[in-house]
Amino acid sequence: MKEILLIKLGEMVLKGLNRKIFESILLRRISYTLSDLGNFDVRLAQSAIMITPDDAGADLEEATDRVSKIFGIAALSRACVADKDMDVIKRQTAEYLAQELEEAHTFKVEAKRSDKKFLLNSPQICQQVGEYLLEQFPHLTVDVHHPDSIVYVEIRDYAAYIHGRALQGAGGMPVGTGGKAAVLISGGIDSPVASWMMAKRGVELTAIHFASPPYTSARAEDKVVRLLRQVSAYSGRMKMYTVPFTKIQEQIRAKCSEDLFTIIMRRFMMRAAERIAQKEGCSALITGESLGQVASQTMQAIGCTDIAATMPVFRPLIGMDKTEIIAIAHRIGTFDISIEPYEDCCTIFTPKHPKTKPIPVFVEKEESELNIDELVQECTDAARYIKIGYHSGQ
Repeated sequence: MKEILLIKLGEMVLKGLNRKIFESILLRRISYTLSDLGNFDVRLAQSAIMITPDDAGADLEEATDRVSKIFGIAALSRACVADKDMDVIKRQTAEYLAQELEEAHTFKVEAKRSDKKFLLNSPQICQQVGEYLLEQFPHLTVDVHHPDSIVYVEIRDYAAYIHGRALQGAGGMPVGTGGKAAVLISGGIDSPVASWMMAKRGVELTAIHFASPPYTSARAEDKVVRLLRQVSAYSGRMKMYTVPFTKIQEQIRAKCSEDLFTIIMRRFMMRAAERIAQKEGCSALITGESLGQVASQTMQAIGCTDIAATMPVFRPLIGMDKTEIIAIAHRIGTFDISIEPYEDCCTIFTPKHPKTKPIPVFVEKEESELNIDELVQECTDAARYIKIGYHSGQ
């Protein structure tokens, strides 16, 4: 019995004349994601994508898991391929969904006839398949409102496709359709979630992490790498830059007021991130800030920080509370990594009483004691990068 993955597209179907561009990007993303699992034929057909294993060694179960995380996909199903003959369709429906139907008490059949040349219409297909299943599974009853199991039969151009309830896809837009942006990534809960949310809108990510050895350890950086690998299952490949930040933090501590340390540090991060972002062809910065969550995330502090950058700064978590952010972190698998006890540079040299309503002119006066351009150039020139992939082991 031949089995495929049947993919239903998300909001890109509303894209009109540009739709083919979005579909092409999605097809390439799917093909690369599956490239180490065996040979798959990935093609677009009648507003759906069909993924067909081309050899017996292709891992369809792992393929299903990976594809479910690809942005741009609304739903997906493992489906049985049958000839467009009602006797064959009825028999293979009972065989393919036998386990699910044995465990159910109620069911209904839904049919979709894309091929209008097929002799029976959708209600007639439902009736015949339903009657056959009642004969094969006498314990079942029909419930069209709240069934335990739904049997789907789709009559398309070249074959019939049979499947149960569809799995929910990741939604959003294919990565690469929304431009490029650089995300300031720490080892905390928020920034990986912000990365995931922007990737869901089709944004291709470059990650920038600030390290301050010896105050931060190699384990802190490894933690960020593992977080990004988890995110990359959804976002695709990205570069991660690690920026040495120790000298800047020590200079700020030595020459600036303690209560402004965090604000000035954040402004330097924005400058350094912007420099790397420009080099990578990015058009915006992304942070994981949420309004009022900590002292550096008040409206005045965020405004003061933004002045240091010329690029737009996206904050997808700005109106979310911690409970909402944690729920997403659990969903995408980053929470358990984020709570590991390895500190990043944002948690060192924290002032006892940080300024929550900084005034830009006073902050700039404090910064005048520092050679801003030289420090930013020095740390970004020394930045090193690695590639983060979404194939296992990368």
